[in-house]
Amino acid sequence: MGRGTWDGASRASYASYTSSTVGKTTEEIYRSRNMDKDLNPFGVTRESCDSIENPQSTPIIIGLDVTGSMGILADTIARSGLGVAFDQLLDKKPVSDPHLMFMGIGDANCDSAPLQVSQFEGDACIIEQVSKLWIEHGGGGNHFESYNLPWYFAATHTKIDSVDKRGKKGYLFTCGDEEAPDPLTAAQIKRFIGDEVQGNISSEDLLRMAQEKYNCFHIIIEEGSYARSRLEKTRESWNKLMGQHAVGLSDHTKLAEAIVSIIQIAEGHTDVASGWTDDKTQQVIAQVAKNLPRPAATA
Repeated sequence: MGRGTWDGASRASYASYTSSTVGKTTEEIYRSRNMDKDLNPFGVTRESCDSIENPQSTPIIIGLDVTGSMGILADTIARSGLGVAFDQLLDKKPVSDPHLMFMGIGDANCDSAPLQVSQFEGDACIIEQVSKLWIEHGGGGNHFESYNLPWYFAATHTKIDSVDKRGKKGYLFTCGDEEAPDPLTAAQIKRFIGDEVQGNISSEDLLRMAQEKYNCFHIIIEEGSYARSRLEKTRESWNKLMGQHAVGLSDHTKLAEAIVSIIQIAEGHTDVASGWTDDKTQQVIAQVAKNLPRPAATA
């Protein structure tokens, strides 16, 4: 998948969609009350393929926690974030020909749909898929959600030309307010993905598997109910697992801007905060950027 481009027609489609969300609650925007069959990760592979429209495709996965209070993330993506992500990736050009995939993340210990996966898309086709996400509002009484399910799926159930043809990794972002997850069990992988594995897989190993294909980052949503009460503990757990690839975000409405800025920095761009037009966004992005690893700057 991934044909088409984010052109004027796509922008118009998204503008029409965002207009339809005005005055609606998150539940009114996301009307699914169970997992849509088109987002079921069981036994499927998602592909980001080069095409005439996108000859140098770059896969970008954005995994959104949809438990508890974290429906705010999907709400932001619906109302503005999706358009900001595409527009700014194409305007700032940190990578070529972006293909976006969205995931919904829950808790594999207790939720019915701890992972939902769209296709990779390069145009307005992604709007319909995002709108099918089930905001389950689940999660358990533990200290984490299954942020490592996207790592397993991305490592084993995505086919991406950027790596296979050019040796260029894509990007994978998980976003949520709880701590780094416990291992995935073999039973969970079988139940939700359909794979038979020999035993449980630690988060460290799952991350390493995903990093074979993707530059992986986790964005801690500091406004979430869990992070608000246990922010230092949450930061510690993620820093231990991911180091500088775990970053805090103080304003969830700037999620798309943070993702674009992280990609810019990873691709060698500098002073990314000043590239945003308003003071509030510049302040938020400066905080996101300050501790990220810095490769050599692009020419």
